[in-house]
Amino acid sequence: METTYSSLNKDRLIELFHREQKSMTELATPLVNRIRQHALSRFEKNGFPSKQLENWRFTDLTPLLNTEFFFDFSNKSRSMDVEKIFTCDVYDLDTFSITLLNGWFVYKSAPLTKLDNGTIIGSLAKAMEVYPELVDQYFGKAAKTDVYELAALNTAFVQDGLFIYVPDGVTLEKPVQLINIVNADHPVFLQPRHLIIVGKGSKITLVHCDHSLTHNVSFTNILTEIFAEDNAVVDHYKIQNKGRNSALITNTFIRQKKSSSVYSNMITLNGGFTKNILDVSLPEPNCRSEHFGLYLVDSNQHVDNQVYIDHIAPDNYSNQLFKGILDDEARAVFSGKVMVRRHAQHTVAHQNNKNILLTDDAKANTQPHLEIYADDVKCSHGATVGQLDPEAMFYLRSRGLCERTARQLMMIAFAGEVVQKISIQALQERIQHLVEKRLKGELSICDQCMLHCNSKEPTAFNIDMSKI
Repeated sequence: METTYSSLNKDRLIELFHREQKSMTELATPLVNRIRQHALSRFEKNGFPSKQLENWRFTDLTPLLNTEFFFDFSNKSRSMDVEKIFTCDVYDLDTFSITLLNGWFVYKSAPLTKLDNGTIIGSLAKAMEVYPELVDQYFGKAAKTDVYELAALNTAFVQDGLFIYVPDGVTLEKPVQLINIVNADHPVFLQPRHLIIVGKGSKITLVHCDHSLTHNVSFTNILTEIFAEDNAVVDHYKIQNKGRNSALITNTFIRQKKSSSVYSNMITLNGGFTKNILDVSLPEPNCRSEHFGLYLVDSNQHVDNQVYIDHIAPDNYSNQLFKGILDDEARAVFSGKVMVRRHAQHTVAHQNNKNILLTDDAKANTQPHLEIYADDVKCSHGATVGQLDPEAMFYLRSRGLCERTARQLMMIAFAGEVVQKISIQALQERIQHLVEKRLKGELSICDQCMLHCNSKEPTAFNIDMSKI
C-alpha cells in the first residue's frame, strides 16, 4: 500500500505506523516486532531531533519535512528491471553486486544467496523468514534507539534491506557492493535496514553506494548494524552521490569483539542534505578501529558527520580523519567524540578534522571532543578551518601553473590523504578520478553508477606533491 502525507511530524508518523502495522509486522520475527514496539515508544517520546540537541545544533531537519512524501509498504518497485534504468561498470573491480531500489531488495533469481563457504547475502525481510534465529541473535543489539531518534524511527518501520552473514573463518575474496538507488516520480520517504555479521577470524569488504537517478525530493533514513566477532576484519566504504533535492541520513552502529579490525571511509561527493552518524563500541581488548571521511560540498549543500567511539576495554586503538572542501554557501558540521572509560587503560585514540573554505560564505563548524577517565592513555584531537595555503599556491604558480589549475591541484592533494586510505586499488583510482571531476565542477548525479568512468587511466601530475 502507498500512503502520502503533505508534511511529516511525530504524530502523523505514529498514526501511519498503526495504520500500516500489519503489513510491516507480519513477516518479521516476534523478537524484531518487540524491538520495533520499543523503538516506536522511544520515537513517540522524543520525536524528530531538534536544534536544541547538542549533536543537531547546526543541522535543522524541519525544512526537509515540509514535503508531500510517499511511503511504500508493499514493494511497488519489485517489478522494475533495474538493469534498464541503471548500470554500474567499475573498471577492474569484481564485486558481488546487490541492489536496493526505493528501499526494497530487488533480485533476478532469489532474495537470498548462500555461497559454498556458508556466507548468506540477500534480503533482510527474507532472512527473517528463513533464518529467524540468526537474525534474532543480532538484530537491534548494536543500534542505540534510546539515544538516536532517527535510529528509533528506522527500527519502528523496519521492513527490508541488506542481510550478510559470514561464518567463522571465511574470507570473502570479492567485495560485496550494495547499490542503494532512489528512482521515483514523486517524493519518497525511505528507511532501509542493514544487518552485517562477520564471524570469528573472517574478513569482508563492503562497498555501499548511495545514488539518486532523478531530481525529485527524497528522504532516506538508513540504519546499518555491523558486528565484527573475534579477529574479524571489516572494510566498509560509503560512496554518496545524491541529488541536490535529496536528504540522506545514515546511522551506522559498529560493535567490535576482541582483536577485530574495522576500517570505514565515507566519501560524500554530492547531496543536498547529508548527515552521517557513526557509533562504534569497543567492549573487548586489542581492537583496531579507523574511520575516514571526505566531503566536497558547494552551492547550498549541507553535510554533517557525527562520530562517537566508545573505548570500554583496555589496549584498543582508534583513529579518525575527516576532511572537507566547501565552496559557495555550503555548510559542513563535524562532531566527534572519543570516550575513554575508567578500565580502558593503554588506549590510543586520535581524532582530526580539517576544512578548506573556498569562499567567505562557506561555513564549517567543528567540535572534536575527548572524554577520558583512564590515566594511562595516548589521545589527541585537533581541528582546522582555513583557506588554501598561500605558500603552496606560490610554489605551484612558480612552476608555470595558472591560478585555477593551482587551486584545483591543491584541493586534489588535500583530498588525497583520505582517498589513499582506500585499500582496493581499482576503487581508489576511480574515486580519485571522481574527486578530481567533482573539484573541477564536472561531476553530478547521472544515469549510471557514479563509479562508472570511461577513462581507465588515472590522472598524473608532474608536481612534487610534498610541496603542497
